[in-house]
Amino acid sequence: MAPPNATTKFKVAAVHAAPVFMYKAATIKKVVRLIEEAAADEIKLLVFPETFIPGYPYWIECYPPLKQVSALAQYADESVVVENQGDDMRSIQDACRRTGVAINLGVSERMGSGGHTLFNSQVAIDGDGSILGVHRKLQPTYVERMVWAQGNGSTLKNWPVAAVGGYNVGGLACWENTMNGARQALIAQGQHIHAGAWPALSTMAGFEGVADAQIEALMKAHALTAQVFVITASNYVDDTCLDWMRENLGEQDLVKAGGGWSSVLHPFCAFIAGPHTGAEEKLVQGEIDLAQLGAVKVWIDAAGHYQRPDILQFSFDARPHWADEKMADRFKPQAAGDKALEEEDGKAQ
Repeated sequence: MAPPNATTKFKVAAVHAAPVFMYKAATIKKVVRLIEEAAADEIKLLVFPETFIPGYPYWIECYPPLKQVSALAQYADESVVVENQGDDMRSIQDACRRTGVAINLGVSERMGSGGHTLFNSQVAIDGDGSILGVHRKLQPTYVERMVWAQGNGSTLKNWPVAAVGGYNVGGLACWENTMNGARQALIAQGQHIHAGAWPALSTMAGFEGVADAQIEALMKAHALTAQVFVITASNYVDDTCLDWMRENLGEQDLVKAGGGWSSVLHPFCAFIAGPHTGAEEKLVQGEIDLAQLGAVKVWIDAAGHYQRPDILQFSFDARPHWADEKMADRFKPQAAGDKALEEEDGKAQ
């Protein structure tokens, strides 16, 4: 259901870009720059690739596990602490506040309070700089299980984003989009816009000829079956990634430069923008109009007449499992952070 009196038409974009690999501080600055570029183009919602900060750990596909210990420890050090809106998030939130751009940001999230456990997460930040919530990937895929812990249903949510008229935005990462139950959970909660976050799968050995087709199929399937607009954002592999792996882990020939597949899709699977692939950095942008959902829902309404709850019953466990997810003030700014944010607001004005 649409929010009352909501603006239905606005520009959105998928970030097709590479991070400054394994360099959190530099990639945060790049995120800020991309938000500012989006604002200059009057974009209201910006979706980033999977684990854009500090980059997708492609080495997990390339080297024996016992050679990866140091790399994984460094990855934890470069991962993002989201809770309490500390130093990692402050400049990004400020950029959203200054520009009015809302974002869905893929990060490797490090559990706060000195923890070492990581999650493959998507952080939802509204145009006023507030953190709406974090989705943690339910099931890390294949060797990703060495890096990230499992998420749970408490973060399987959509969030109403004021910057885009209060419409519900939720997302899933990479092959999490193959989980029909996860997609149905978002559908049942009234999703309007889906943020699909991906790495550069087509650069991996064995995936060169099929990865882009897989991403396109999954994203179009969700667009149609959920009747939502889908923003798909992928990174590409650049020299900062390949050089880091070579210098820290040795030579490899299983991941190449380039890749990625980014687009904006209509619920009936037409391309609004893209698809864009390869090593050219770009904001893949287009205008969406939520008023068009009415004509789509005449045909199929997965949150209404097409769900047939008398026959097909669906439920999921929305209870939090991890200790930090049970904190009522998880995203409340720290006292020092409040002061810093006020000072930044004053400078911006």
